[in-house]
Amino acid sequence: MKAARTAGFVYLAMILVAPFSLLYVPGKLIVRDNAAATAENILAHETLFRLSIFGDLIGHVIFICLSVALYRLLSSVNKHWALLMVGFVWVSAAVGFLNTLNDLAAVIFFRGADFLAMFDKAQRDALGMFFIKLHTQGIFMDEIFWGVWLLPFGWLVFRSGFLPRFLGVWLILACFGWVSLSAIAVFSPVYYEAAFRWLQPVFFAELVFMLWVLIRGANVQASPTQTV
Repeated sequence: MKAARTAGFVYLAMILVAPFSLLYVPGKLIVRDNAAATAENILAHETLFRLSIFGDLIGHVIFICLSVALYRLLSSVNKHWALLMVGFVWVSAAVGFLNTLNDLAAVIFFRGADFLAMFDKAQRDALGMFFIKLHTQGIFMDEIFWGVWLLPFGWLVFRSGFLPRFLGVWLILACFGWVSLSAIAVFSPVYYEAAFRWLQPVFFAELVFMLWVLIRGANVQASPTQTV
């Protein structure tokens, strides 16, 4: 029960932090295909943008902690699958940490510096916008890992015996949802927003899992012996 509640609270922390960096700040400051307006917004609200960057980093740390908490909860079901789950999370976090450098590079170009004197303001703004867009592409790339870690996670939940099987199935569906969304972003980006809206129901799997373990917990003592 304690391991389940711990995992739930860590999940809650990640769900509270992630939307700030992924949705709120970009929606407030970034103007699509307008480098000058984006630069002006970010420089006018630089502290907010830097908080977004810091929140992004903290979110990846929480994601790593979540993988450890879930490993403690589910490793008794199958240690190999639990390690695979953790491995995918750590790769996702590594990609995310590196991707955050793109936002920092954008700030450097927008602010300007002596070593950037060879570029005029319009060029610096364009380069800053390039890194903003590169950060977005990095998120699309990371979405494949947001998906694949849910496959072992969902399978462990399904086989656990102390968590509802429907949650395991739902998490596995979310895996394929994120992977599909990543593929759409690469091959048919014009359909990305529509696909994201259509796939929303499967993405609620993690939220429902979090609420379940926070409210109901898990009777881990009833778990079966480890399976291969």
